[in-house]
Amino acid sequence: MTDFPIRKIALVSEEIFHDGGPPATVPRRRAAALALVHNPFAGRFEPNLQPAMEDLKPLGALLTEKLIAALGGDVSLIDGYGKGAIVGSAGEIEHGALWHVPGGYAMRERLPATKAIVPSAMKVGGFGSSLDVPLGHTNAAYVRSHFDAMTVNIPDGPRPDEILYCLVMSSGPRIHSRMGGLEASQAKGEDGLR
Repeated sequence: MTDFPIRKIALVSEEIFHDGGPPATVPRRRAAALALVHNPFAGRFEPNLQPAMEDLKPLGALLTEKLIAALGGDVSLIDGYGKGAIVGSAGEIEHGALWHVPGGYAMRERLPATKAIVPSAMKVGGFGSSLDVPLGHTNAAYVRSHFDAMTVNIPDGPRPDEILYCLVMSSGPRIHSRMGGLEASQAKGEDGLR
């Protein structure tokens, strides 16, 4: 069992009323939950990382619940998601990839209609690094109105021996979305694409 002790959790939420045009009838909501954790693999090469994904599942569940609460608690209104990781400089990008299953599946298990892949970004970064976490529709990857990114960071991390793991959720399309393509109301959700 691998230990990932949490140093800090941060929660950021936004309500977007307009983006230069008229105010929206319903604002778009986005939220990010971030955790700075100790990287038990920092400074060394570990050939078998996959078992540690299981150990991160409680963190995925915790951040998911914090996001649902930040967005008002009604999971039926959440229709966008993404995930990301910034690995401190003593680690490697594969330590960020540990987040794919525990982060992505934690959200998919709690939200309805989650056939689409959870978009993801990760990198190795220094103290105060930021990450643009990509967002996509939860049920159909081709819904253009939900293509977006939320920039996240924690100013005092990640330290070299830490990892910043992040989950992001959103409610509604981009404000003033008008790029055509598949609309959320048209998505069939059969294959995660359309």
